[in-house]
Amino acid sequence: MPRARPLVKRVYEKPEPSDGFRVLVDRLWPRGLTKAKARIDLWLKDIAPSDELRKWFHQGSGSWPEFRKRYFHELKDRGEALTILRARLEQGPVTLVYSAKNEEQNNATALAEYLSAGK
Repeated sequence: MPRARPLVKRVYEKPEPSDGFRVLVDRLWPRGLTKAKARIDLWLKDIAPSDELRKWFHQGSGSWPEFRKRYFHELKDRGEALTILRARLEQGPVTLVYSAKNEEQNNATALAEYLSAGK
């Protein structure tokens, strides 16, 4: 049975039952949000991009394709965190939750792509 594709959602959006298991994939806790309101099942800091890569991308220094390339390279060293996510995906819906304002170009969408490609 093929693994389900993870869903991606901004942490400030209302949690829904269809989200399934909600995993925060940011290194920093979202500003102004309580743990109860965020309804996060797991905070997987270790899957987030390095601070150096995150700052490089968010300061406008880098392009989206280059960010994805560098992040995918970093993910090769995150075996334990990837194993946790892959196991959860086999159990049912998983939503990768992030706090970035850009809803199309962020670490959660890149991570979903990485997982969906079977890497």
